[in-house]
Amino acid sequence: MKSILLSVFTLLSISLLAQINSNQYKFSQLGQELPTPNNYRSASGAPGPQYWQQKADYVMNIELDDENQRVYGEETITYYNNSPDALPYLWIQLDQNMRAKDSDTYKIRTQDVDEKMSLRELKSLDPEFEGGFKLEYVQDTKGKELPHFINKTMMRIDLPAPLKTGESFSFSIKWWYNINNRMAIGGRSGYEYFEEDDNYLYTIAQFFPRMCVYDDVEGWQNKQFLGRGEFALVFGDYEVNITVPSDHLVAATGTLTNESDILSPTQKERMDQARKEFDQPVIIATQKEAEKREKKRAKDKKTWSFKADMVRDFAFASSRKFIWDAMATDINGKTVMAMSMYPKEGNPLWEQYSTKAVAHTLKWYSHYTIDYPYPVAWSIHADRIGMEYPMICFNFGRPEKDGTYTARTKYGMIGVIIHEVGHNFFPMIINSDERQWTWMDEGLNTFVQYLTEQQWERNYPSRRGEPYKIVDYMKSDKENLSPIMTNSESIIQFGSNAYAKPATALNILRETVMGREAFDYAFKEYSERWAFKHPTPADFFRTMEDASAVDLDWFWRGWFYTTDNVDISLNNVDWFTLDSGDPRKDKAFAKSKRDERPQTMAEKRNAEEIKQTYAEKDPSLNDFYNSYDPLDATALDDEQYKKYYASLSKEEKEFLNAGYNFYELTFENKGGLIMPVIFEFQYTDGTSEVVRIPAEIWRKGDTTVTKTFKRKKQVKQIVLDPFLETADVDRSNNYFPPQAEEDRFELFKSNRRARKNPMQQASNMDRS
Repeated sequence: MKSILLSVFTLLSISLLAQINSNQYKFSQLGQELPTPNNYRSASGAPGPQYWQQKADYVMNIELDDENQRVYGEETITYYNNSPDALPYLWIQLDQNMRAKDSDTYKIRTQDVDEKMSLRELKSLDPEFEGGFKLEYVQDTKGKELPHFINKTMMRIDLPAPLKTGESFSFSIKWWYNINNRMAIGGRSGYEYFEEDDNYLYTIAQFFPRMCVYDDVEGWQNKQFLGRGEFALVFGDYEVNITVPSDHLVAATGTLTNESDILSPTQKERMDQARKEFDQPVIIATQKEAEKREKKRAKDKKTWSFKADMVRDFAFASSRKFIWDAMATDINGKTVMAMSMYPKEGNPLWEQYSTKAVAHTLKWYSHYTIDYPYPVAWSIHADRIGMEYPMICFNFGRPEKDGTYTARTKYGMIGVIIHEVGHNFFPMIINSDERQWTWMDEGLNTFVQYLTEQQWERNYPSRRGEPYKIVDYMKSDKENLSPIMTNSESIIQFGSNAYAKPATALNILRETVMGREAFDYAFKEYSERWAFKHPTPADFFRTMEDASAVDLDWFWRGWFYTTDNVDISLNNVDWFTLDSGDPRKDKAFAKSKRDERPQTMAEKRNAEEIKQTYAEKDPSLNDFYNSYDPLDATALDDEQYKKYYASLSKEEKEFLNAGYNFYELTFENKGGLIMPVIFEFQYTDGTSEVVRIPAEIWRKGDTTVTKTFKRKKQVKQIVLDPFLETADVDRSNNYFPPQAEEDRFELFKSNRRARKNPMQQASNMDRS
C-alpha cells in the first residue's frame, strides 16, 4: 500500500512539475536554441570584432542566342579567402542543373492524376526539356584544366594547393545551356514567346556558375538546389558584357558603361532628361519604336557592358519588344535611377505605375532600413512571375488585350513590384541565407512591403501584414503547419509560413508589443549592422532586443518556434461594488437585487395551482417573522453606522463614497500562443477605454489568469482584441456579455459565363 501511494504521489508530482515547466518554458530565454556568441557574432546581435566574409569577383562574356534560345558564357572568378581557414577546395553552384532530366527536383516531386490536368502538369510527369549546364571547361588562368567533381547542382573544384587566409585564386569556366520556356514549364527565369509577332522576351538569371557561401556558421553552404529554397551568395564586383541582337534593349544589374556606344542620340538625350526628372518618368524607348522593332529582325549584334560593385548576384533582361522609361529618385541627396522595361502587352498599366512604384519603394525601404546604395533599380515586365536580383527584378501584372484590368491585377502588379524591388534590401544587401531560412528574406521583406503599400495609397488592400488576415492559416489543422524556423525545402504552406506569418508577427511587434518608436529604431539598427553582411536568425533576434530593451524571447519562441495560435477567451466577468456601511443604502441595494430575481418555474406553477395555503386559511399561524424583512433598516442599524463612520479616516471616507465599480475578469489562453491581453471597456455613458496588459501576465500560469479593475463608470460591454491586433482565431469568446458574430452564407448557383471586369462594364455603360 505504501508503495502504491508513493507511486501515485510521484506521478502527481511529475505532472505538477511538467505543468510548471510548461508554464515557465514559454517565458524561458532562448538559450540552447541560439548559437553561443563568439568573436564573429556578438551576444548583442552585432557582427563581432573578428567577423569575416569571403569575396568573389566576376568578369563575364555572355551571348544570348535568340534563334535557338540559348545562353553561352565564359567567366573568370577571383575568389578571396578572408576566413581563418585554409581551403583545399571551392564549391560552385550550378543552378541550371535543377532542369537536367536526371535532376532530383523531378525525382522527389509527388504527383496525382486528376480528372483535369494542365499541359504543364502533364509535361512535368516526364520532363522533356533538355536543361542543365553544359560545361566546356574549368581551367586556371593559364589554361590548365582544374580537377572538379559535379554533384547534381553543386560542383567542387579541387585546388592545386590549399587557399590560405588572405590569398586569392582565379579560375575560368566556359558553358552554355538551353533557356527554358517559363510559360510552359515554369521557372524563376527563362523566356516568354509572343506568337502574334514571333518575338521573345528573356528574363535571365541563375545563368552562370556561382560561388557558394563559406562562413563561420556552416562552413560551405552547399545544400542542393531543389527549386524552392533560394540562394546563399557571396558579395563581389562584376564586369559583364552581354551580346544580343542589335535591335534588343537590355536591362541588367549594375551601370551601363558603354551607353554612348549603345544608345541612339535620341535615347541618350531622353536619358539625360530622365536624370533630372524627379516627378514623372521619361520615355527612353517608346511603344511605337518597340512595335517597329517587333516587325523586323536585326542580323547584326551589339554588346552591352555593365559594371556592378559589391553585389551578390547578376541578372539581365533582353527583348526587341521593350518599351523603356526612367525617372530620377532622391535618396537622401543621392540620385538613383528608377527604370522599367515592358512590352506593349503591359500597357497601360506599366507606363502608368511601374517606375513610380520602383521610386516609391526605394524611398520608403530606405526610410525603414538603410539608404539604397546602388545607382539604379529596374522593374521588368514578365508574365506570371515575381523574382528579384540586385538592382533588377521581374514582375507580373498584365491587363486585358483591350487595355482594361481588374483591381486585383492593378494592386497585384503594384504589390509585386514593391515586393521584388524591396528584395534589394532583403536579402540582396542584408544578405541572409535563403537556402536555409526563407523567412529572413521573404518575411522581413513582406513586412516592409506592407508598410510601403500603406504609404502608397490610403487603405491600400495589402494581402499580408494585418493580423486578422492570418487567422484562417493559424487556426488550421496543425498537421498541415510548420514553425517559421523550418528549412525552406521542408516548409508546409510556403506562402503563409514564410511570407505572411513572419510579416504579421513583425507587425504585431511594432503595433502591439514594442510600439512603433522602439521597433523602428531596432529594425533599422539590424539593417545597418548587417548591410552587406550575412546575418542569421540569432543576429536578428538579439539585435531587436539589444536595441529596444524589450525582452522578446517569449515572442520569438511562440511565433517562430511553434505552431500555436492566439485564442484568448474572456471566460467570466464578475461585477462588484463596495458596501457603503450605511445599512439603509446597503439593505435597499440587497432588496432591489432580490426583487430583480426572476420567478422560478416552481414558484410560477405554485402560484397558479395552490389556491390557498394553510397560513392563509388560519392567520393564527402567523407570528413576528411573517411580517419581518431582514433587509429593512432599523434605528439600531443607524446608530451602529454612525459609530462606524466616525471611526473612518478622511481618506477611507473619500474612497467609500467614491462609488467605485470592481470588475473581476478571468482570461483563458486556449490557443497556447502567449500574447498581450488587450480589451476595451465600453461604458454605459457611451465612452470607452482601452486596456493593454503586457504578455508577462501569463508568466506564472499560461492557462488562466484573473485580474480585477476599479472603475467609477459602469461597464456596458467588454471586447477583447477590439482592433484585431493579435490574430485571435476565435472571436466568439471575446465579448462580455457574450454575443454571436453575424456571418452569411451564399446560395451557390453555377455560372460559367465569362464576366467582364469592372472597367469593361463601365465602358459598355458609357457607350450605352
